Amino acid sequence: MTATAIPYIRHTRVENKPLRIRCQPPQFPISRQPAAFLPHSALPQNATLSLVANHPLLERAHQQHRSGNLTEAAKNYRKFLKKEPTHPGALYLLGCLEYQRAHNDTATDLLLEAITLAPHQPDYHNALGLALTALNNFPDADRSFHRALQLENRATFHTNLALLRKKESRLPDAITSLRTALTLQPNDTELLCEIGDLLQETRNFADASATYQQVLTLDPHLARAWYALGCAQNSQLEYVPAAKSFQSALDLKPDWSEARHNLARALYEIGQVSQAWIHFEKCHLPQSRAMAAIIVPGVPEADNQAVLTTRRNWASQDLPEPLSPPIRKKEGGDRLRLGYVSSFFHRDNWMKPIWGLINNHNRDAFHVTLFSDCAASQIKHGFRPHLKDRFFNTTTLPNDGLAKLIREAEIDILIDLNGYSDMRRLPLYTLRPAPVIIGWFNMYATTGMSCFDYLIGDDQVIPPSEEIFYSEKILRVPGTSYLTFSVDYPVPDVSPAPHLTNGYTTYGSLASQYKLTPEVIATWARILQATPSSKLLLKNKHLASLTTQQYLRDHFSQHAITPDRLLLEGPDDHFVFLKAYDRIDIALDPFPYNGGTTTSEALWQGVPVITFHGDRWASRTSASILHAADLPVAPNLARYIDLATSSDDLLALRPAMREKLLSSPVCDTPTFTHQMESLYQKVR
Repeated sequence: MTATAIPYIRHTRVENKPLRIRCQPPQFPISRQPAAFLPHSALPQNATLSLVANHPLLERAHQQHRSGNLTEAAKNYRKFLKKEPTHPGALYLLGCLEYQRAHNDTATDLLLEAITLAPHQPDYHNALGLALTALNNFPDADRSFHRALQLENRATFHTNLALLRKKESRLPDAITSLRTALTLQPNDTELLCEIGDLLQETRNFADASATYQQVLTLDPHLARAWYALGCAQNSQLEYVPAAKSFQSALDLKPDWSEARHNLARALYEIGQVSQAWIHFEKCHLPQSRAMAAIIVPGVPEADNQAVLTTRRNWASQDLPEPLSPPIRKKEGGDRLRLGYVSSFFHRDNWMKPIWGLINNHNRDAFHVTLFSDCAASQIKHGFRPHLKDRFFNTTTLPNDGLAKLIREAEIDILIDLNGYSDMRRLPLYTLRPAPVIIGWFNMYATTGMSCFDYLIGDDQVIPPSEEIFYSEKILRVPGTSYLTFSVDYPVPDVSPAPHLTNGYTTYGSLASQYKLTPEVIATWARILQATPSSKLLLKNKHLASLTTQQYLRDHFSQHAITPDRLLLEGPDDHFVFLKAYDRIDIALDPFPYNGGTTTSEALWQGVPVITFHGDRWASRTSASILHAADLPVAPNLARYIDLATSSDDLLALRPAMREKLLSSPVCDTPTFTHQMESLYQKVR
């Protein structure tokens, strides 16, 4: 279960604050909120007063304008202009008001009249530039802003020119304009924040981070800057400092849901899953409910009931009500039409259990259709096209379009291969595009969705006593793992065990960082403590970050494990990534969210995997694979530690591990396929 489908909430000025003041006098936020009239501050203090002085009606209109009563202000401006139609100040103020109300054609006409009468007023040209920008008349807006700057080199005019450049998608030029404004208003935190925002939009996250840090040196209590800094750090996969930044934003604005959501996302990425879940549960945002549903099987404190409740909560609040299934009578002699839906057919290592099934299907009894969110050309290994099969590239199809395609294909049984790893596709099943909908391969827990009819597991992952915690009916593949696999892509040869030359045991895990919870770290530290000369190799994409590496060293040091015993490495090309197993004697399985792909890959590279039989499906996935391979599974955490620290018998398996797997049910894909087909026939 990856969380890529629900990213953190990017910096989109979600804080309820006026944006930079742009137009003066009066001045408005860039976002032009209709009820937000703000007085200018950059002109001399008496500048606006000089426009309305000695004109009671005009002064009253201006006061109404300042207080946000735009309707009455407009009426009184127009009354005044009936008496004095050539008063440039009144034309200008009414033009600003109409711009504020998004009546930009009217605003443009009024401001042009004002400029005709008073061509040397820089504010008039500036306001005209804003109205023209709103009308997407960029060339004339550009001339207006430059004319204003010719008359007066003012920071506000440069920021408005930056707004124009941004709308023209000339972001580097927009940044240049803002930097020029900054020379006129040094240490302006709002200007610096906007420069940082544009740097983020150009994906220059390092400079954006440095800019926000400059802001926070000037004003450490600016929540917006902490939030934006966290977003920039998140984009650099620097989740440890990002969590600190979002926490600082939340400390300053405790009710800021987006900051809390992003804090939870960052905590989740570094393995603080329990804390992340608490924050997601507090957020009450759709994204947060979705993330809670994704991560709950891996939350140590969440039992089976919590998994069911959390996922049902998301499904009931954020998914449409399922439609009734189509009624279609099937004659017994017809081939059963199977449809497989996946966003990951191109992921060779993930698809090991999939291709073994699909390639062995009996085409005389089953018609196979693949609905793929990737092109067939992207699938490099494992996929063996069959003349009787159909393959649809569904990458560009929304869910309703895909549902229509599935109905037109007259699919009898639709099998989801995504689970919560691609939540974008889960709403597809509420449309009931096939009579029977089954989840298999990528679920690890109940869907919590009433539109799924069945889940396929095995005796190891779903004991009968736990069926009450599933919203689906349970089907079990007998006598093997529901993740029976075949390896059809290039992998390294099995190497000799490294302890033979090192003289010490190297434990290792190539699991994702979010699986390395504090409980896992504490347990692995106990294993290292019990084997004083041993080392631990950890390798995943997040460990490309030095801050994440230091985070792990700090946590292990709390358990008396010194940094020299940790080998921390970032990602590699997959073949090279697998070569890391050449340096690992024993693979340690994380919990409660086990490996699946990492477990089968470790075994295939000859490395024994230590796991135990946990309290939920997600914590028994490895047990399913090892049991089918006739390899030991610890009954509990204490025996897990014992097995890891007395592993001589397991170490001896390395040279013959592949042969052992190939002769066991876990790699017997023809028999597995026959068993799956029997389940399909059972529920047709």
